[in-house]
Amino acid sequence: MEKVFVGSAYRLSYKKCYNINMKNSKIKFYNTLTHKKEIFIPINKNKITMYVCGPTVYGHAHIGNFRPAVVFDVVFRLLKFHYGEKAVKYARNITDIDDKIIKVSKETKKPIKSVTNKYLKIYHNEGKKLNILTPTFEPEATIYIAEMIEFIKTLIVNKNAYEVDGNVLFDVKSFKEYGKFSGTKQGDILAGARVEIASYKKNPSDFILWKPSKDDEPSWISPWGNGRPGWHIECSAMINKMLGKTIDIHGGGLDLRFPHHENEVAQSKCIHRGAPLANYWLHNGFIEMRDGKMSKSVGNVVMVNDLLKKWHGEVVRFSLLSTHYRQPLVWSEEVLLQSKNQLDRFYRFIENTDDILPSVPPEKIILALNDDLNTSKAISVLHELKEEIITTENGLKKELIASFKAGAGLLGLLNNDPQKWFREIRSSNLTEETINELIRKRNTAKQNKDFKTSDKIREHLNINEIILEDGPSGTTWRQK
Repeated sequence: MEKVFVGSAYRLSYKKCYNINMKNSKIKFYNTLTHKKEIFIPINKNKITMYVCGPTVYGHAHIGNFRPAVVFDVVFRLLKFHYGEKAVKYARNITDIDDKIIKVSKETKKPIKSVTNKYLKIYHNEGKKLNILTPTFEPEATIYIAEMIEFIKTLIVNKNAYEVDGNVLFDVKSFKEYGKFSGTKQGDILAGARVEIASYKKNPSDFILWKPSKDDEPSWISPWGNGRPGWHIECSAMINKMLGKTIDIHGGGLDLRFPHHENEVAQSKCIHRGAPLANYWLHNGFIEMRDGKMSKSVGNVVMVNDLLKKWHGEVVRFSLLSTHYRQPLVWSEEVLLQSKNQLDRFYRFIENTDDILPSVPPEKIILALNDDLNTSKAISVLHELKEEIITTENGLKKELIASFKAGAGLLGLLNNDPQKWFREIRSSNLTEETINELIRKRNTAKQNKDFKTSDKIREHLNINEIILEDGPSGTTWRQK
């Protein structure tokens, strides 16, 4: 006899739940191309193609750089669940030639390859700590220069690009749909394009496809002289080479929608006689701080390497998934503390269950992720299932725990041994020196009758599993 889930959310048997509800349920994504949620219909279900704009490797990545990496890692996992491990071809590029890279190379007096290799290795190590799967392809721009040159030559032949003094520019007026993809009005195009206004341009909004290199800059031989590619042409050429003229999904941060993705669309549609570059466009929202949008100019950028000195990578990942990917995520220490506490409860729950292997994810988690990647809802389902398992008869607990683990795995969570988790988490908690300093600040706040600050410090310590005990001789502390 088939065992059946108990509780209103899990009444279907594993077999029925897996074969009927989950495998045949439709994925829906909010398509920023059409501004609506649509059922995902792949071009070829045996070869799902997805491209996501990756990092420019000239320095440490900030938390905003890693939001798309984590978000599209979950998309990658979901697509593989539905279509099979080998069916999904996911490319995330590496920009390894750029003005910023050249600047760092000159400042540090190190070869460009040394700079890019260093920061690419750091990016990979940090991604591993956040449990981000390795994409199917990770093309580096400099390997595909020949493809970019051929792409540009075709645009010139099609009269969508022109050359002036070694510069090749895309002729925006040759593509009547320019601005339509991002909804950018003509008057705003120049302001948002971040392009140099030069006398050799036919139109101020025309953007660089190829530019001459200075004597002390890297260069490649081309029909227009020694030079290097512009940023926008890289992705179009690599997509065309690796995945085809039209792909299923193109993703990235909302900040890339204009001008980068607008320019990609223009280039690719011109070279492919109007064929779309991608059928589904997904954009994640910004990371914000309490004082506004995270920005280097403001000086409130949070670097992932700094976060990982204090927080476990899975805590950072959980925090990035705690809010729907299209919404802004307000980043704070409180978010990290909440994520750590929730993960602690999950790991405590699966402690001593090493003999139970993940099986089939809960139906409600699949349905949540199928609904435009609702990771926050999927996390709430994990909480519901945990509470249900606690009150479930022993005969069904193993199956439900196996399902719980599989659901967490689809989110890239609970990938650590529980005992190792608590050892590592304890080692990353507040130091004794920090605790004593916080107690001193609390005492001062109490003396000044600043009870709001006093209570906030107590709560902060409590979240970090530190209990304060006030007595006649002063305040002492102990771990929970």
